[in-house]
Formats: sequence, structure tokens, C-alpha cells
Amino acid sequence: MPSDELLCTALVQAAADGEAAAGSAADEEATAELAAGQRRHWMSILGDRTDRYGTEPSLPARAAAERFAAAGAVELLELGAGQGRDSVYFAHRGFNVHALDFADCGITAIRGKAQAADPVLPLRASVHDCRDDLPFQDASFDACFSHMLYCMALTTPQLEALSAEVRRVLRPGGLQVYTVRTTDDADFGAGVAHGDDMYEARGFVVHFFSRELVERLARGFELLDVTEFEEGDLPRRLFRVTQRRPG
Repeated sequence: MPSDELLCTALVQAAADGEAAAGSAADEEATAELAAGQRRHWMSILGDRTDRYGTEPSLPARAAAERFAAAGAVELLELGAGQGRDSVYFAHRGFNVHALDFADCGITAIRGKAQAADPVLPLRASVHDCRDDLPFQDASFDACFSHMLYCMALTTPQLEALSAEVRRVLRPGGLQVYTVRTTDDADFGAGVAHGDDMYEARGFVVHFFSRELVERLARGFELLDVTEFEEGDLPRRLFRVTQRRPG
């Protein structure tokens, strides 16, 4: 028979384990609810009109296109493509583009723009939530681009999983360029705090990046460049991160 002291210790440990499990389940439920709410919000934003963020490509997309072209990239994956202003630009630059976004109205807009621009434009678009594994075989792409997808309502573990998926689908030597808002941004710390450097303001949840988080997500990549830049009226302060899958 176990002693009273051992029995007490076991009961205390079991209670602690139960509390930890309950806390973990609650955290997962809160994360899922936050993600679902953001998806509904983005559906309403992107469904409002097809040129919500303009028709010209973003400056980061222009910079990435030059980098990708210099590396001889052909097959390009775009994550969080929104309504396709960068997707169409990349296709016009001669890349074979596969654009993903979790909002089906955004994907509809991309397909419509591609058809209107050129029925044979090398651009495919699919609905996909980047919290899930990427729907491609290993080493499918020469390059991957995303403009502010990484600073959506994605937890650090979800970002680590996404980075691993990007690394998996890139070919050896393949490039990734992504942009994120930084902890030096004027909006950092404003609004409703969701933990993990995520704050909600005006309905949008933003995960603000420190340089340490950039380096953490670069594990398994060669981190080539981290450029600071500004965008918009606030202005937003961002990093443009360029990294390469070793090959």
C-alpha cells in the first residue's frame, strides 16, 4: 500500500495535470474561435469590393519579383493572396503562379482578374487556410511570397508549422519572401490583447513581429536579408524577410 504522503503527492500531481489539460483545451478553443472570427471578418472585407487594396502591385511584390527572376525562379507560390493584385503582377512577369487564400470571395476575385487580363495567364488560385498543411508535394516551387499573411491571427506554433511547410514545398535553393508588421509599429500594444504579441483593433488581429521571431522562423533556412520599410498612412512599419531553403 502506498504511504499517505505518496498518495497525497499523486493526487496533487493528477490535479495539476488535469488543470494543465483543461487550460490547454481552453487555449485551443480560444485560438480556434479567434481564427473563425477573423475569417468571417476578412470575408466581409474582401467581399465588399474586388479592389479593396488597389489594383497596383505592392512594393514588396515588385522587389520580390526582381529577386525571384534573378534566381531563375519559375514556379511561384503566393500565400494569403487576398484579391490578387500581386498574383496577377507575378503572372504578368512570367512566373507560373499558384495563389492561396482562405477567403473564397478573394479567390473568386483573383480568378476573375486573371480571366479579364488574359485567359491563358499562368495563374491558378485555390481556397486554403494556411493553418493547415499546404496541399502540394515536396519541392514543388522555386519561390514563395506573402505580403502580411504571417502577421495575421496566427500563433507562434502555427507560424512555425507554416514555415516548415513552406520549407517542405520549396525546392533546394528556393527563395521565400514575406512581410510582417513589427513591434516598432505605432499600433503595437493598442487595442485588445490576445497574447503572443497579437492585438486586435478595428476588427483586425495583427501578430506583430520582433527580430527574434523572424530568426526563430528562419530555422532550417538561410536568412539572407531583413529589410525594414514603411507602408500606408499610419505608416505601418514592416520587415521584408528574404530567406532560402539550403540546397
